Amino acid sequence: MKSLFTIFFLVLCVSLFAQQPKKIDVEYSDFADRNQTEIPDAALLTGNVRINHDGVIITCKKAYYFEKENYAKLFGDVQMVQGDTLYLNSQYAEYSGNEKKAYATGKPVLRSPDMTLTTDTINFDRNTQQAFYNSFGRIINKENTLTSNSGRYYATQKKFQFLSTVTITNPKYVIKSDHVDYYNNSGHAYLFGPSTITSKNNFIYTEKGFYDSKKNTGHFLRKSYIRYDDRLIEGDSIFYNRNNEFASATRNVKITDTINKGIVKGHYGEVYKLKDSLMMTGRAVAVNRVENDSVYIHGKKLTVTGKKGNQIIRAYRNARFYKSDMSGKCDSIHSSTKKALTQLIGRPVVWNGENQLTGDVIHLIGDNKTEKIDSLKVLNNAFIIALDTLGTGYNQAKGLNMYGKFKDNKLDYIDLIKNTEAIYYVYDDSTLTGIEKKISSRINITFEENKINILTSYQNVESLMYPETQLRENARKLRGFNWRGDEIIRTKDDIFPPEEEELDEKMQKESKIDAAKKNKPMEIRQETLDYDKKKSPKK
Repeated sequence: MKSLFTIFFLVLCVSLFAQQPKKIDVEYSDFADRNQTEIPDAALLTGNVRINHDGVIITCKKAYYFEKENYAKLFGDVQMVQGDTLYLNSQYAEYSGNEKKAYATGKPVLRSPDMTLTTDTINFDRNTQQAFYNSFGRIINKENTLTSNSGRYYATQKKFQFLSTVTITNPKYVIKSDHVDYYNNSGHAYLFGPSTITSKNNFIYTEKGFYDSKKNTGHFLRKSYIRYDDRLIEGDSIFYNRNNEFASATRNVKITDTINKGIVKGHYGEVYKLKDSLMMTGRAVAVNRVENDSVYIHGKKLTVTGKKGNQIIRAYRNARFYKSDMSGKCDSIHSSTKKALTQLIGRPVVWNGENQLTGDVIHLIGDNKTEKIDSLKVLNNAFIIALDTLGTGYNQAKGLNMYGKFKDNKLDYIDLIKNTEAIYYVYDDSTLTGIEKKISSRINITFEENKINILTSYQNVESLMYPETQLRENARKLRGFNWRGDEIIRTKDDIFPPEEEELDEKMQKESKIDAAKKNKPMEIRQETLDYDKKKSPKK
């Protein structure tokens, strides 16, 4: 028992001794004196004073050393050096050996190999390796100049934290925020709360984001947008590369062309600003203002390329469009603003009123001056079908090609050419007098309020009028007849297939959950934490 007690006592003594603060060691001074009247219990050190305490070397012109308190007051060209990485210079400083804390004022400067901090007063706690200041301060490193009214420096992490107005000035941009964690070694800035990044080319707003000042890339997560002179990029999550002016956004993405008044929306988008191009997927839709109406174009994938007045909109895979007086669908859409030409390619169908137009390829031609649709072309296997509004049948006409003209965005007339055929229900007032079947070289059809008014056949006309009871049902449809009435797009929401609506529902649910969460700073990225780790040498 005595042996155990002895061991315990020795361990306790060693532990208590280890906890005792080290004494300040005065290594050198030109002169040393004591004056109990003016400076009680202090040694007056003057000339080339050098003090050492637990790894910190302090030099100055004059010092008051209070041995009992293990404390020193330092005057004139004061410098504290920790290792070979941290330097604190000032005209006056105080240092406590017991608390391992320093206070510096009189033009204090805190330096490390890659940054310099200047302010009115600097406090440094060696226990936590933190320096802080509560007055205007300026930090300069290779890439940036940071200014703030208060800040804290974490020496081990090489991180500055600012909880009040801070400005980061770079030759290419200026960052402003009320809460920034800035890692001096990597140049990584974590922004929290209302924050802006302003440059010659654009303006960025976020309430939660990350910016790499060395790579010039950023990631913004809350209420974020990028505004250029000619467009606005919004999304729940935005990635940005300043080097090539590339941006990508995820969930609730909206790209507004502020010049052309166009909008592209979806759940994933990419913008190549220098190439004047963008891409959108995930319930993607392009909305363009035309006269007093809007055109909605959808595709599994949308792209918009070109400058103002010469833009190309492309919609791929299950493309659809809607306008209040016209809609359609096909495999892909190619639309040129310069030519005012929209091409529907791959099993295209267009509905204008109750008229259905189909063919191998359909061209819709607009008028850039009036911003109205002017004409159309249906190339190869042109076919028009219209419901007989007074009965249950279908008025039909077909030919090799079809050319049509619009008046106030409504079909005015069409011409069908080569090997034309027609089936037409003839009425006297509201009484059906017969069903006419025609074969000819050309057919002209005029419309009134989007309804067939007059059908006229030309050249080599063969015509037969059948009483309704004498024409079998299967003879009332032309070869190739395919009424796609169940596919008619009647509203702007009908352009989206079920799988796209399911995706949108999922995205909106996730967005609401994230929006309801309390906003908190971003988690520190692994690339920030690992920045100074040396890579293993290549074999």
